[in-house]
Amino acid sequence: MAEAFQIFIKPVGAACNLQCRYCYYLEKASLFEGQRPGVMNDETLETCIKQHFEASADDTVMFSWHGGEPLLAGISFFRKATELQKKYKPAGKNVINGIQTNGTLLNDEWCRFFREENFIIGISIDGPEVFHNRYRLSSSGHGSFEMAMGGYDLLYNYGITTEILCVVSSSNSSDPLRIYNFFKSAGARYLTFLPLVVRDQSSLTGVTEDSVAPAEFGKFLAAIFDEWIEKDIGSITVQVFEEALRPAFDREHTLCIFKPECGRVPVVERNGDFYSCDHFVDPEHLVGNINDNTIIRLLNDPRQLSFGRAKSLTLPRYCRECEVLVMCNGECPKNRFIRTPDGEPGLNYLCEGYKLFFNHCRPFIEVLRQTWMNQKSSEW
Repeated sequence: MAEAFQIFIKPVGAACNLQCRYCYYLEKASLFEGQRPGVMNDETLETCIKQHFEASADDTVMFSWHGGEPLLAGISFFRKATELQKKYKPAGKNVINGIQTNGTLLNDEWCRFFREENFIIGISIDGPEVFHNRYRLSSSGHGSFEMAMGGYDLLYNYGITTEILCVVSSSNSSDPLRIYNFFKSAGARYLTFLPLVVRDQSSLTGVTEDSVAPAEFGKFLAAIFDEWIEKDIGSITVQVFEEALRPAFDREHTLCIFKPECGRVPVVERNGDFYSCDHFVDPEHLVGNINDNTIIRLLNDPRQLSFGRAKSLTLPRYCRECEVLVMCNGECPKNRFIRTPDGEPGLNYLCEGYKLFFNHCRPFIEVLRQTWMNQKSSEW
């Protein structure tokens, strides 16, 4: 059995009905150059689900459907997927399905299905319309805010567990409380803030002007953290805050970017190709194909294991000696392209921001940890 893993399954590859300006996955359509857009075939879908169960040692098996826009696969595809899950699910196992969507294709039929099958839905919304429509555009160049919020409202009204994913860019990073309160007023219970980092080696900063500045990202998180502590702790879950708390309570990180090593969140493309990571879907990181091999073997392929270990092995001394190392662990390797103050390569572009945020919340976390320790000792 393999250790815990999560696979991003791409039923339609990079196909999407939007043309978001910052999307890093649309270009992956070139993997199928010369081929017509398509949906994962029945054989590959069945192989993926069967092997996923065989590889998982957990009592709860999570299927994560991503894109592109996975809803383009059609509702019949996902009905078939859930039927296959019921066919192959071992006794005593639980199944959770999660979909990351832009929300614009949602309707009552989709929502009834999601509610019946207990799907968890991630929906991409970047805040109020002025921020969302800056980047999240239709193929005709129109903003997608109204359609996305219409989709969110449907999910909310159907009582479907929904997590909002908000990309934090140079456009919205200076308005943290406006962003947060917008989501709060919409009834959001689960929030993820994803920093936008797009490389541009011709730029003085090494990134595009749309990318969030590291310090601004740290201040953005710190401002929302303070608001959350004062008003919403226990009622709203913010992913990065939960991750910041975990080391203090002797719990491992659940989010791959903060784990000491990576490699346990690979991608299975629509043709069954298995890639090391969603941010490394390229020929260099193609490990194999599930139609020729098995998921458990691919997860433990020497190339995949080496990819995962490289995260810790290449960590600069500046990081290894950092006071918030256990909270960050160098974050995602895709962002580790600047130099440390003493010139060592491999520092994360967002280091300044994460250091600011994690140090900002450490006093509060230490109070919680001490309270927890006192409670534990009194129970003994």
